[in-house]
Amino acid sequence: MTWSTVALLLLVVVTAVLLRWRRPAWYWMTFGVTFAALRVAFRYASVMDACGLTVPPSRWRLSLARMTNRPVPEPQAPRILRMRPTRTGLVLRLKLRPGQDAFDVAAATDRLRHSFAMYGVTSRELRSGVVELRMTGYDVLKRVQMPAKVDRAPMRVPVALREDGAVHYRDYRAVPHGLTLGATESGKSVYQRNLVAGLATQDVALVGIDCKQGVELFPLARRFSALADNPDTALELLEALLSHMENVYQLIRAEQRITVNVPDAEIAADIWDLPDDIRPTPVVVLVDEVAELALFATKEEEKRRDRIITALVRLAQLGRAAGIYLEICGQRFGSELGKGITMLRAQLTGRTAHRVNDETSANMAFGDISPDAVLAAIQIPTDTPGVAVAGDSTGGWARIRAPHTSLRQAVNICNRYDDRTPDLPELAAFRPTVVPLASGAVPLSKATPATA
Repeated sequence: MTWSTVALLLLVVVTAVLLRWRRPAWYWMTFGVTFAALRVAFRYASVMDACGLTVPPSRWRLSLARMTNRPVPEPQAPRILRMRPTRTGLVLRLKLRPGQDAFDVAAATDRLRHSFAMYGVTSRELRSGVVELRMTGYDVLKRVQMPAKVDRAPMRVPVALREDGAVHYRDYRAVPHGLTLGATESGKSVYQRNLVAGLATQDVALVGIDCKQGVELFPLARRFSALADNPDTALELLEALLSHMENVYQLIRAEQRITVNVPDAEIAADIWDLPDDIRPTPVVVLVDEVAELALFATKEEEKRRDRIITALVRLAQLGRAAGIYLEICGQRFGSELGKGITMLRAQLTGRTAHRVNDETSANMAFGDISPDAVLAAIQIPTDTPGVAVAGDSTGGWARIRAPHTSLRQAVNICNRYDDRTPDLPELAAFRPTVVPLASGAVPLSKATPATA
């Protein structure tokens, strides 16, 4: 072996070590995916046997072995239908053997992670007898990099990256209303900015309620059709939304066209069944701190609080068909906030919990979904802001992390797409007043008023 060959090998080894340390994504695409595929291919049978994911040979194979005087066949592991490399790991599609269950594979994911030397392994059942294993080669949540190409659709926003390397979407047509919890400095604001920035590019009306004097949402005012920064204005805004909802229902009722000659597919039951030229603009309502709307100190404030919670519950129960979607955010969300809170929680299908300070908040988010999700939410460390647990009423959940988006970046996106801000007559009184954009860009802080 010549010195040039030795130097080349040494260079390759040093490059691989540096990439694995500084750029794990690059290391995976250059070296890691090959090594991982070879490990899976050569260790698969023995690993499945050690993890208890094999079944004894069938009777006809045992009978054939006895008749032909051959050795007893070995136990059978699930058959690999496909192995596909991705930018973050490997995806294995397995065909289960008779007698096996998808739960057996899910229970063995941690052992599979160690056996195949992968960072993480998750499983999900695609259909009866077919399970998909998603293996990640490195910590994709440590430095979030969203893929260049994502699936885009109306009312569907890519907001974060899941721990298995897949993109986490906030799909309002599939999950109309959502609850987002998070303590101070947990990353909740960054998640909200990603959500607003994604919605800003679509034909949707944004309505904000920010009772922290507007420090979070008012810098993004150019893309909002209505904003409120105190409970009194929030009550008036919610009642105006209820009036808007009633008007939309009247429009749907007038355009249902239920006659014998109208096909079933053309009968209107919500705004998405209406023709494009008369379809009302969908509305997304973002409540930044729900506890400020539920707290009270006097009898008058208690009456206002009851009207606010009643309006939110009505919007959650009836708003979907009218194209009104709720995104409730808060640091604390528990039954001690008063009557109506648990009723509101029951209507919020999508749940996202960042780091919380108490188990009660985690239980309020996931207690009726999955105990494992509650445990995962309270175990989020303080040094990983942005990491969250996302779940829904189906019981499924996953760890996610939104890419860091500064307030300046979110403001720039909202300013760029301010021409998409619709004017809703019922909400005209709550339209934020903004000054014309200056020629020079001035950095914004959280305390900057809505003059960006």
